[in-house]
Amino acid sequence: MSGMNSLDKPLDIGAVRSFLLGLQARIMDAVAALDGGSVVTDPWEKEPGERLQGNGITKILEQGALFERAGCGFSHVRGPQLPPSATQHRPELAGAPFEAMGVSLVFHPRNPYVPTVHMNVRMLAATPVGGGEPVCWFGGGMDLTPYYGFEEDAVHFHQTCKDALAPFGEDKYPRFKQWCDEYFYLKHRQEQRGVGGVFFDDFQELGLSQSFAMMQSVGDAFLKAYLPIVERRQHTPYGEREREFQLYRRGRYVEFNLVWDRGTHFGLQSGGRTESILLSMPPLASFTNSL
Repeated sequence: MSGMNSLDKPLDIGAVRSFLLGLQARIMDAVAALDGGSVVTDPWEKEPGERLQGNGITKILEQGALFERAGCGFSHVRGPQLPPSATQHRPELAGAPFEAMGVSLVFHPRNPYVPTVHMNVRMLAATPVGGGEPVCWFGGGMDLTPYYGFEEDAVHFHQTCKDALAPFGEDKYPRFKQWCDEYFYLKHRQEQRGVGGVFFDDFQELGLSQSFAMMQSVGDAFLKAYLPIVERRQHTPYGEREREFQLYRRGRYVEFNLVWDRGTHFGLQSGGRTESILLSMPPLASFTNSL
């Protein structure tokens, strides 16, 4: 894919992979240092003959006091044809062979006053079935899901997202904020998943090098957006009532990821590694409100 045409210059796929692996390592090292747990690394590779080929690394925080589940996965896969979840906005690429790589994380804290967070940055490239130059685009974003909301936390998170996007145009943050609000919406519940953040997909309008740079900026902003909130809330006292409410709201998180999330659908439809795809699931959740 390194010879791919672009709006400016060919994209170095090796550079994308290197950035994503470095981002995964930096994030998990920082979280482990704050939490006091240890990071378990699980490299994986698809077996020959499987529908999807490729490899990845899953990193999970264990034996920590702060997070009940903190996992961050890297994957780099190739497949014979794009799944329906990836072509709904690009019907001309239906059935096209593809290459995709990305980093995705969801952190579920123990303390109900610390919000759950999600972040994902990714690249996808496909070659049209009838021939022609490969098409490449980027996606990603981050969003915050508090159980007990604090205005200053939401302001900080959104301001960090806005600052990360500012070098790429004043329109990016308002567009991607609205996109996030519309995407992370539980239609069957008619409610938002959290307080939002930013989200973008099928993005290449700045040319490949600048679109990649924008994706990098969003990924690099994650720790600045989230860790100050964790540090501010991690010692807030809580009891059984707050814990039960947290588990109940986690049920909504599970509903969204299984019913609406395109990333989950893409992974399952393309034959991805199930354990990595479902890394976003909390270890405990409730679907009834006992309060």
